[in-house]
Amino acid sequence: MEPNTLMDQAQRAFDQALELAQDWLLSPAAWSQFALLIGAYLLARLANRILAPRLTRLLTPDTANQTLLAKSRRFALIFLPLLLPLLAYGFTAIGEAVTRSLFGSGAVIAFGKRVFLFLAARALAKHIVTDPFLRVLARFVLVPVAALYAVGFLDEVTTALDQAVVSLGNISFSALSIVRGVIAGSILFWFGQWSNSQSSAYIEQQPMRPAIRQLAIKSSEFAIFAVAFLLLMNIMGISLSSLAIIGGAIGVGLGFGLQKIASNFISGVILMVEGQATVGDYVELDGGEAGTIIKMTARATILETFDGRWIVVPNEDFITTRVTNYSDSGSANRLEVAFSVSYDTDINKVPAIIEAAVAKHPEVLTEPEGPDCELRGFGDSGIDFCVEFWVNGIDDGKNKYSSDVLFLVWNALKDNGIEIPYPHRVIEMKGPMPT
Repeated sequence: MEPNTLMDQAQRAFDQALELAQDWLLSPAAWSQFALLIGAYLLARLANRILAPRLTRLLTPDTANQTLLAKSRRFALIFLPLLLPLLAYGFTAIGEAVTRSLFGSGAVIAFGKRVFLFLAARALAKHIVTDPFLRVLARFVLVPVAALYAVGFLDEVTTALDQAVVSLGNISFSALSIVRGVIAGSILFWFGQWSNSQSSAYIEQQPMRPAIRQLAIKSSEFAIFAVAFLLLMNIMGISLSSLAIIGGAIGVGLGFGLQKIASNFISGVILMVEGQATVGDYVELDGGEAGTIIKMTARATILETFDGRWIVVPNEDFITTRVTNYSDSGSANRLEVAFSVSYDTDINKVPAIIEAAVAKHPEVLTEPEGPDCELRGFGDSGIDFCVEFWVNGIDDGKNKYSSDVLFLVWNALKDNGIEIPYPHRVIEMKGPMPT
């Protein structure tokens, strides 16, 4: 639009405002409306002074009361700053009806009513909304819209935005649709995020397998944001049939370019449904990756090793390769420790001595069986034994089961006078000794 046209429109708006102000100042009906407006405001202040303390006492529950009714009363209490402007708006609306019935006009008091509505929007943005995102939205969207409505320019601005058309291929929409979409999209996706957090908290409290719980959380998140997207398209006036062609082309491109991502996503769903590996399990993959599962996402599973490192493993690897789950059928695992004794030892006494010593360890289990000492072979330097035992957990990180059991074996053999042999070598020299 040219600058001269803008200046002409601004000049016409100023002239209309000046003419309207002169009419109001010279009209007896306008003065009576001013009087009614002031009376409505004073009456609203008086009613607010009487009602506000009583509503505060009525809506304030005990501090220890955490019932649903108490929470609802606390929520209603935060809207108390809106009482004064809304009372003024209501009394002004009554005055407007009276004025229009007597004088046939009520422009002044209607303007005052819109001003009180603007004050209510300002109080909402300043004193009530606490969420940072909603506060920004209220300050920079709600309050300006209320101000335009109060001065009577909202219809003109809306019409101008509606006439500005933006084309994107075969899709055309107005600037008003963009503004409406930005505002509605912000609110919808904020509400979707809030709903997702609430639904996740509710699902976390339900008694179900961790894998099914994660799948339910992801499914609810997808459903919430899918509904928000469809509502946004409807609000912006974009036909979903127009998006079908674009969506089909994007789907073909994703099918060729993002096959791995799709495969990992489907593998993640299978993992969550079957529950063969879930959060908290200690797993070892065929490729050598090992650790405790701390998080399962749509694309990958995150393992944490005992040295604090994170390994991101694609979900597809859990389906296409061999995975050892040490926690799938329970947390009990069988470990073994090897040792040797001298050939001078009475080996018939060794099993009882070692089994009794290992059984003293507080983490060694008696079920499914207690410690078992077995003869494994006759070595070059000594007789080889091995003690097997069951424990809860993995022999790594904070758990040092093998180290503790080796200490117990060493002390038990020393206490019973059993020698742990050194390597022996026999050297045969042929021919006469050198002189």
